[in-house]
Amino acid sequence: MAKHSPYSVVLTYLEDRQILTAHAIEPTTVAPLLVGKLEMPILLDEFEFRLDDEFARRLGVAMLNLIALGQPRIKQYMSVTPGPLPRAGDGNTLANE
Repeated sequence: MAKHSPYSVVLTYLEDRQILTAHAIEPTTVAPLLVGKLEMPILLDEFEFRLDDEFARRLGVAMLNLIALGQPRIKQYMSVTPGPLPRAGDGNTLANE
């Protein structure tokens, strides 16, 4: 497997082409561009450090909502559940079925 150095991920929505693109960029390259920009911290301890399907779903919803703040026309394509869904192992019967 190829070894990768640490990198930041930038998600871009090109409205005219209707395409989402993820870019891997060196953190030192992108850091100056982030100063004073809207920030949305995601604290892993709030998710009990569980980077599972529910975490990925909520991260994706958050990214789409953040994009929609600046490019609201993407909302017409969005059909997502904003709140948390039951997680397997949380004692919720829906998640354990």
